[in-house]
Amino acid sequence: MVQGDDATDTAAARLRQLHTYFREHPVRSAEGHSYTHFGNRSTVVNPGLPFNARVVEHIDRTVAEVTAYTRETNPDAAPLPDSVLDVYRWCVENTSHAPETVQQRRDILAYRHYLEHAIAAGDTRVIRPHRCPDCGTIGLHWQETRGKAICMNRHCARDNGGTHREYSLAQLAFEHVTARKNLRSVSAT
Repeated sequence: MVQGDDATDTAAARLRQLHTYFREHPVRSAEGHSYTHFGNRSTVVNPGLPFNARVVEHIDRTVAEVTAYTRETNPDAAPLPDSVLDVYRWCVENTSHAPETVQQRRDILAYRHYLEHAIAAGDTRVIRPHRCPDCGTIGLHWQETRGKAICMNRHCARDNGGTHREYSLAQLAFEHVTARKNLRSVSAT
């Protein structure tokens, strides 16, 4: 399964960090955790939830997507693991005999989740090392308000009519996994 730059920095590791932090640092105020951007906030009328609902929804959505993908690929997949932290391992085990294109799609899904988990935890630095799919320069920036990565290269923007190009996390994941696959096939020959 495709991983981040460090062999231990994977979607599963990022999910573990989110899950662990969520359980060890419950919300104790109406404001919740500092995963939100700075700005004016409305006055709290009702007390906040005793947990960060956004993180719970993110984890639930992620597990549901991995589960749906795995069951679509392998309807006879083993039962889900007891812990959400094992869902990526379960997915790999139950799709390991699938065709290469299906496994590549699995790796793209996992890498997109890796990026999403990092951003959900406030770590937008994971976007910076990616190359712009159009101009190839390193140093994309995460734009929270748009939910996209932006290429800030002025030459790239000039070639696009003066508008900075935007990329979804799915696009970055596809580019990343495809590039790694191409590097492996070139080094194997």
